Amino acid sequence: MDAAGTSTTGPFPFSGVFPALLTPMREDGSLDLAALAEHIENLLRAGVHGLVALGSTGEFYALDAEERRAVLARTIEVTRARVPVLAGTNAASTREVLRLSKEAQNLGAEALLLAPPYYSLPTSRELFEHYRLVSQAVSIPIMLYNFPARTGVDLDVDLVERLCGLENIQAIKESTGDLDRFRSLSDRLERRISLYCGADAIPLESFEMGAQGWVAGIANVIPEAHVRLYEAFRSGDLAEARAIRDRILPLLAFIEHSGCYTQLVKALWAGKSGKSGKSRLPLLPPEGPVSAEACDWLRKAQLLAN
Repeated sequence: MDAAGTSTTGPFPFSGVFPALLTPMREDGSLDLAALAEHIENLLRAGVHGLVALGSTGEFYALDAEERRAVLARTIEVTRARVPVLAGTNAASTREVLRLSKEAQNLGAEALLLAPPYYSLPTSRELFEHYRLVSQAVSIPIMLYNFPARTGVDLDVDLVERLCGLENIQAIKESTGDLDRFRSLSDRLERRISLYCGADAIPLESFEMGAQGWVAGIANVIPEAHVRLYEAFRSGDLAEARAIRDRILPLLAFIEHSGCYTQLVKALWAGKSGKSGKSRLPLLPPEGPVSAEACDWLRKAQLLAN
């Protein structure tokens, strides 16, 4: 693997730590693209292997079409092909997903991150047709995104196996946090699809079961630790990988199960960067005690990492 996150293992051409970028906003709720550019540079200096724009942590659902385009265009512009940029092109309808996916490819995204359409609760047959149409419409790789707690739809192992037959379906970000599910995907679809950890609290276990990378929201806050954990594992230094995991796990688990994931990631990032940690309504700032506990875990993680 080189500095740009390329990989020769598995069908997906990239590997490593991919922060799910937060979307900086000013206190009035408008986009802060200058803060986004600064944040991206900081992440690249920390050694991340790629970036994911417009995912759940990026509040894609709260942005209009023009804002989504602006965020992705700025991310690609600032990154300057130093690492691959994946674009979340999620929406409630296939028609809108097709439009967003074509736009992302035209802007220069190197792959798509694509969850099932939410709210309509499509069946497996309908999901297959949805992904088939998107796969036909673009020529760049697609990473499936399975997060049924957010979408209300589960990409089960049987369906993922069928989707592997589509030309551009090359990876899956598995965010259920279910190790049995991850193991089933690994055992049944080995080398047919690249697995990415999408649950912050189980990175090492995911790597041990064949994960090629880690799409992580909390990497916005502690990217160096994420990169060090991944690279220690890949180099065969399991003792160091476990030590890093143990240092940061309380923070990862607390935010993962807090019920205010995006708000806490943005609040912690704001505390480090001096920028606004504003989220768009309906999300409100985390309550004081929750934010204070997250800050405490962050301080402990940083102290232990030094």
